[in-house]
Amino acid sequence: MNNFPPDPAGVRFLEPLSGSVLNHRQGRVVPEGLIVPVSLEWPTAGGRSVWIDGNPATVQGGVFQAHALVSADEQEICATADSPEGPILAKVRVVYDRFSRCRYRITIDDNIFCLEEIARTLPRSIFDCFYLHGLRDLHQRYGTKFALNVFFSTPNGDFTLAQFPERYRAEFADNGHWLTWAFHAKSEFPDRPYANCTPEQIAADYDQVASEILRFAGEAAYSPTTVVHWAMVHPGAWKALYDRDTRILSGFFVPAAAGHYVEDGVPLSPSEKGANYDINYGMDSERSAILSGCDLLKDFDSGLVFSKFDMVLNNTLPEQITPILESLKHRPQTAEIMDLMTHEQYFWPHYHACRPDHFLRCEIAIRWCVENGYDSVFFHQGLAGVGRGL
Repeated sequence: MNNFPPDPAGVRFLEPLSGSVLNHRQGRVVPEGLIVPVSLEWPTAGGRSVWIDGNPATVQGGVFQAHALVSADEQEICATADSPEGPILAKVRVVYDRFSRCRYRITIDDNIFCLEEIARTLPRSIFDCFYLHGLRDLHQRYGTKFALNVFFSTPNGDFTLAQFPERYRAEFADNGHWLTWAFHAKSEFPDRPYANCTPEQIAADYDQVASEILRFAGEAAYSPTTVVHWAMVHPGAWKALYDRDTRILSGFFVPAAAGHYVEDGVPLSPSEKGANYDINYGMDSERSAILSGCDLLKDFDSGLVFSKFDMVLNNTLPEQITPILESLKHRPQTAEIMDLMTHEQYFWPHYHACRPDHFLRCEIAIRWCVENGYDSVFFHQGLAGVGRGL
């Protein structure tokens, strides 16, 4: 069910929902802000008049409708009804993405192989590594920024970030405007390491990885994380990430039955009403269902904004990429942001599931974004890459 429990006053907001991140596609921009449609159910209102932000609401089929002006970065939209005991108040809290524009983000999970190779071979430049060379080529041709999410160690433990030399620090810094490095997890295994973690556990792993990145790459190439391994973190630990400057986390928010690591070219299943959701940072099903069909949603308790991945490139065949992006472009809820991701290991010939056309897949998605007017951004800057952060 794509909603939250009713307000204590008996109200159920249908549009917008609590935590909605609103942009120009969800309303009408005026000098004062954004005028948005508001609809709600209020069974206990009876025959009373209802006002939404002071505007009289019409009612049809038990649904009250009016418009409200959103002018603050975060704002409560209020509905009131008269009663013999005095006005009854209900409210919903939303975010205004006032600086929103078409943008795309590419993040790459599970990075460690490239750092291991550079530490072992000590090349003249980090871009002598074919993987980073390929990313730089895409950046030079399309202006794309890449956010790389890093493990502390390889799966077998033969290499850790503590072994990476500082000799490339200046080169990392010189390229930090388009290539950043962030915490992902301690290691690839076990799967879902933070699904039931304590705040102290994820904080310790985060700080260990962050300190190593800052040591060998410097502040200019470092970014707070926007994707934790498997996109599963116990909600009780969300605040530990916020305290480390994380402001947005991306996941899949898919029905649990859909899985994640599917065969190449097999799409994730669509959302199903009443389904339990997965790869969703432990978020409740109601909000996961909302995120399965929109770009962003804010959790006000932790301060975090959550984003829905639109595509995992290592699981999407080249001929599927453009149709998927085109379909997203034509929905107001998903048209503004293209959140793209993939995994490092699929670039490497020695990996058992290597995708020989992995760079091609990335280029197809990037080229579509550029040709359709989407700017490359880092999600850790501003609100999902634009304007001021919240």
